[in-house]
Amino acid sequence: MSNVSSELRNLDLINAAKQHYEKQQRTKVPPIVVALPSKGLIYPESSILRQGSVEMRYMTAYDEDILTNVTYIKTGVVFDKLLESLVVTPGVNVNEISATDRDGLIISARIHAYGNLYPVTVTDPKTQNSINRDVDLSKLKFKAFTLIPDANGEFEYVFSDNGNTLKFRYLTTEASKNLDPDRSISNLLELSIMEINGNRDKNIIAEYIKFDMRALDAKKFRSYISDNLPGLDLNVQFEGEDGGTFDAMFQLSADLFWF
Repeated sequence: MSNVSSELRNLDLINAAKQHYEKQQRTKVPPIVVALPSKGLIYPESSILRQGSVEMRYMTAYDEDILTNVTYIKTGVVFDKLLESLVVTPGVNVNEISATDRDGLIISARIHAYGNLYPVTVTDPKTQNSINRDVDLSKLKFKAFTLIPDANGEFEYVFSDNGNTLKFRYLTTEASKNLDPDRSISNLLELSIMEINGNRDKNIIAEYIKFDMRALDAKKFRSYISDNLPGLDLNVQFEGEDGGTFDAMFQLSADLFWF
């Protein structure tokens, strides 16, 4: 048993040394400073993300293995694993990044890896034909974000009819993925609302959502969050078949890194 334990300890030391070496090698290349669409305002002041940017390294051929990993693709964690590999700012936990900021980092990784042109297929609204066009990812802009956070990265919302006041946060990538599909609305509210009328007890907040928050008030609140969601503006202007232009949205998917 002592020999087995010794071998396991030696293996741990070898793996730790390997990880340390790989980390040193990766930091040799000057990183890219990438601005977050949220400007970092949705994170607590104690978070390194509050500074509004992170440093990322350029992708290498090694990182392309992540993009083709069958298990990552099936479980939907390809982009998360890629960012875990690329983000070099000390103290950043990829799971604590909001979904909208995550998209901004992924777009930046794509631009610096394969260039700024991304081929998409869109429907011309006049002819209803599918047409192939290129999106210039470098020209995507951040949505305007004007909400003022407190030290916890939370925002105040006041119900117009009864004056009840709550504080809410924007969900992290991990929280967004773990929403209960059988009660997606109430679960979203429970995870988003951090305080109601000065009370931060999660049980009291859950009871307020269950017994006191009217459906109309809940809908207005969700709309407020959605309307003020920071992120990239993925509404792009395309040239139609007749030479005119039209606006259309495009979605980020795993094929973002295929070209």
